Amino acid sequence: MNRRPALLAAAALTTAAALTLSACGGGDGGSKDSEKIAGADSDTQRDKSPSPKASKDGIDRPEIKLPKDVKNVFEGGKTGDPKKDAVLADNARWLDALIEATVVESGDHPALKFYGSGDALLSAADYIQGFRKKNASFVGTIRYYDRQVTFLKDGVAAVTYCKDGTKTYPKDLKTGKVDRSIEGSARDYAFVNSRVQKNDKGVWQTDSITSITGSKKCIS
Repeated sequence: MNRRPALLAAAALTTAAALTLSACGGGDGGSKDSEKIAGADSDTQRDKSPSPKASKDGIDRPEIKLPKDVKNVFEGGKTGDPKKDAVLADNARWLDALIEATVVESGDHPALKFYGSGDALLSAADYIQGFRKKNASFVGTIRYYDRQVTFLKDGVAAVTYCKDGTKTYPKDLKTGKVDRSIEGSARDYAFVNSRVQKNDKGVWQTDSITSITGSKKCIS
């Protein structure tokens, strides 16, 4: 059994590839249903989802709720540049939506498609289904730091950051037991490069991701 949940990683910015996972719930990405994210388009569960609420920027955003024993911590969200801050905020919401869809068993996770698109959604489907197949989840805190934004062209940007998963622990959904005996290692760190694109609603959607597990850049 592997150890902790790694972030999804596509083989290239234009190709949705199988995920490299380092968690008890890691799957092989071979599901025939990998292009469909459980609950993302569920009409039967749609009425059970919280209604979108208008944020300060006027965008109606779906609500995201993480369990009390799971937390994402984002460092460096205020750069002094409002445009960069908006990109970082939506990228953080994407990561919250991904973790919510992974650890919360529900027929509907509208935030996942609200903040993600393209290859990122395909990789997310494999990531989530890997946990589902093994009746696994995780608890704990994931830390994101050294977050940077580079604008590539109108409406497109790159977001890079480091991820620290040393404070996450695998959970067996059949027994409810959490294994907190695992010690952190270099494989619990990753350097991530995401491509984001602004859609017609004004949301910076993550559409592809690459990551380097155990990157020395992120290990302090």
